[in-house]
Amino acid sequence: MKLQCVDCHKEYAMEQFQYQCECGGLFDIVHDFKQVDTEQLKQTFNERLSERMTPYASGVWRYKELIFPELAEEHMVTKYEGNTGLYNVQSVKDYVGLNQPVYLKAQSENPSGSFKDNGMAVAVSHGKSLGYDKFTCTSTGNTSSSLAMYSSMAGSKSFVFVPNKNISMNKVMQTLAYGAKVFSTEGKYDEGINFLQAHSEELGLYVCNSINPFRIEGQKSIIFEIAHYLNWQLPDWIVVPGGALSNSTALGKGLKDLYDLGFIDRLPRVAIVQAEGASPFHKMMDQKAEQFVPESDPNTVASALNIGNPPSWKKAKNVLHATDGVTVAVTDEEILDAKAVIDQSGVGCEPASAATVAGLKQLLERQIVDRDETALCVLTGNILKDTSALQQYHTGDYQFSNQIVNTELTFTNIQKQL
Repeated sequence: MKLQCVDCHKEYAMEQFQYQCECGGLFDIVHDFKQVDTEQLKQTFNERLSERMTPYASGVWRYKELIFPELAEEHMVTKYEGNTGLYNVQSVKDYVGLNQPVYLKAQSENPSGSFKDNGMAVAVSHGKSLGYDKFTCTSTGNTSSSLAMYSSMAGSKSFVFVPNKNISMNKVMQTLAYGAKVFSTEGKYDEGINFLQAHSEELGLYVCNSINPFRIEGQKSIIFEIAHYLNWQLPDWIVVPGGALSNSTALGKGLKDLYDLGFIDRLPRVAIVQAEGASPFHKMMDQKAEQFVPESDPNTVASALNIGNPPSWKKAKNVLHATDGVTVAVTDEEILDAKAVIDQSGVGCEPASAATVAGLKQLLERQIVDRDETALCVLTGNILKDTSALQQYHTGDYQFSNQIVNTELTFTNIQKQL
């Protein structure tokens, strides 16, 4: 394993671990997979599906050989993350308009309620292996709650920086409950990242945001698990929400690993969906611009997408080029309508997750996705991550709102409304 800069491609040994290259670029972790026996690993992964009480019962550590083969077992932190549902839902398929299955990968079923657990398990394990006992992140919510949970599982402390507006208090309360010290600060997610890049080392803090390449390695397990569950035959499209763009980056990196090693025989196309009020990456890709221009004042009901300067945009751009991928931006109303459909299917998700279904529907309407293609939408967060959005929708005048019925409790009244 080595660190390689995504900008200048300079390589560093793992003993020189840091978050950025001297040129300012972020790192990828490069593996030497020359000795990997793909068929043997398939057998190993299948056998681990029967594990229950070892670290390999995890949907992340099941694929340890492709994620962090050099980590000693004593440093592996897990809450048996992953192992999330993969659903083929008729009502979502009908809403989108495809003739073929629309799969929902419910990362919302992770222990802390979001996809961040896949990456956080690996990041905290790596920090633990280096001797850290103080972990940190800046967050709009999901990262912080996941970090707080895993650092507590590791017997360590966590310190979290959150913007003082446009965040979900449900997620902040969850973070506090897991024991983190939370700092509410002026500014946005981006200022928090800049602060940690500048000061984490002197403060003795191990950073668990997506600037940490081990977060990305852990999140690769999402696509490994999808491919494994589908017997190594992936859909035509994989659709992910785009906030900090770490999930898009991890997805692309995992797809490349699977393809290069022969686990899969073709790459699906990747679609990254942003909210219109926080879509700087989509604007750059849509306009074929060379320069990325941050969004100075992002604003969307999907709090997890409310990021104006995503740190992983260069990596995400590489993913789209490698997979003939696309971007799309959707309105808050489209997000909330799609969320209502997903919720009423019995699966449920937070607003940012529903952006994937809204984006897929738009891509079909624009004839970028064909009706006879298959697609998978990654749902990143739990339905209870943002109850204010639920209240706003179901007490308002929306397409699928399900309002509370105020009525007198008599047989006749109830019978009329059944």
